[in-house]
Amino acid sequence: MVSAKRGFYVGLFTLALPIMAQSFINSLVNMVDTVMIGRLGTVEIAAVGLGNQIYFLLNMIFFGITSGGAVFTAQFWGKKDLAGIKRATGFCLALVVSIGLLFTLVCFIFPRWVIRLYSIDPAVIASGAQYLRTVSLSFIPFGISFVFVIILRSVERIRLSLYSTLISLSLNVVLNYLFIFGAGPIPALGVTGAALATLTSRFVELCIVLTVSYAKKYPPAGTLKEFFSFTTTFAARFSLIAVPVIVNELLWGLGITLQSVIFARTNTDSIAAFNITNTISNLTWVFYIGLANGASVMIGKKIGEGDHDTARNYASRIVRFAPLTAPAVIAVLFLLRPLVPSFFNISPQALAYLNSMFIFLALAYPFRAFNISMIIGVGRAGGDTRFTVLYDLFFMWFFALPAAALAAFIFAAPVWLIYLLVMSEEMIKVVPGMLRLRSGKWLHDVTGEG
Repeated sequence: MVSAKRGFYVGLFTLALPIMAQSFINSLVNMVDTVMIGRLGTVEIAAVGLGNQIYFLLNMIFFGITSGGAVFTAQFWGKKDLAGIKRATGFCLALVVSIGLLFTLVCFIFPRWVIRLYSIDPAVIASGAQYLRTVSLSFIPFGISFVFVIILRSVERIRLSLYSTLISLSLNVVLNYLFIFGAGPIPALGVTGAALATLTSRFVELCIVLTVSYAKKYPPAGTLKEFFSFTTTFAARFSLIAVPVIVNELLWGLGITLQSVIFARTNTDSIAAFNITNTISNLTWVFYIGLANGASVMIGKKIGEGDHDTARNYASRIVRFAPLTAPAVIAVLFLLRPLVPSFFNISPQALAYLNSMFIFLALAYPFRAFNISMIIGVGRAGGDTRFTVLYDLFFMWFFALPAAALAAFIFAAPVWLIYLLVMSEEMIKVVPGMLRLRSGKWLHDVTGEG
């Protein structure tokens, strides 16, 4: 028992630590971006934050598609079915490129209209549109890289995604400084410079991921014939599992976007505080992203091998372990809080809003830790994607968002109460998650074998 327990945690952290490192680098660079933009002022923080909401929404759609693909590839990996991995990769690529093209066209042609959906501040709309038009050109390369990174994780090839992220985002930091503030012959471009830096780094990341994947002949690196060898039966089975995940991530992303709309339409100080809170929170949240994704690979692989008892054991372990780590992660979160006045040029009112948000964010962390472990680590690994849609979205859309909107727009409630209502869904939805885990109904072999 002791050796089995130790084996679980060794395997978990072997997979999770590179994912944590990659996510941390990503979040740290996002924070540095926000700090650099923050030196320009509150309007610029709000503008880039709202422009990045489109990136966030697209990221959620891509994550939905590739998470659906990863359900298959992890189980195919357990069966050592390399042809199946390439089919799943090809199907994901076809979907991601199509959706990326649609988002690029809309955001490049109508950027002001898109930003106007979030804010009524003319200065924010003008600045946000400049950022969005340029950054939209990075959507397709970002999507292709995203597919390879997630599929590589599911087949236990994690280091490439870590190294490519480290290189591309380090480049992004350097280019941000040069393009935002100017240096030598390079003019100061402000928010447009931030977008150019993102565009360049995304293309670099794509080149690294594809070059190394094909040079080392990693499982997802297939030919066009292998990518598009899927049959209608495979497409239907893939869709049955992946479409709920796509819907889940799309509606969850829209929900997060509506949270930004609520704060943006409350006042500019509140959306600035909300953006900074999320940016700093993401630095600590990477721990749970790593745990959930690492557990998902382990559980999916065991299901593919036909070892369902061990898969259930792993599921129980991860949902117990993750919330127990919350106090340590919260401590790190609060160690970061005093740095805000040094790095962000925000008003005293925005800082007061941020302080109250931090308190309620910390209270929600143990519940959020359980939920992400159950949704990504357990539910999706087990192909239980239809249940996870309801589990993840019901309380967001039918309680938290309506309550926050009513509090903000009808009752003119204080910002701290609006944020508390936004966070409330995390506490409530733990109950159905625990019931589903105990029922054992989350486990499915989606590959059609066994």
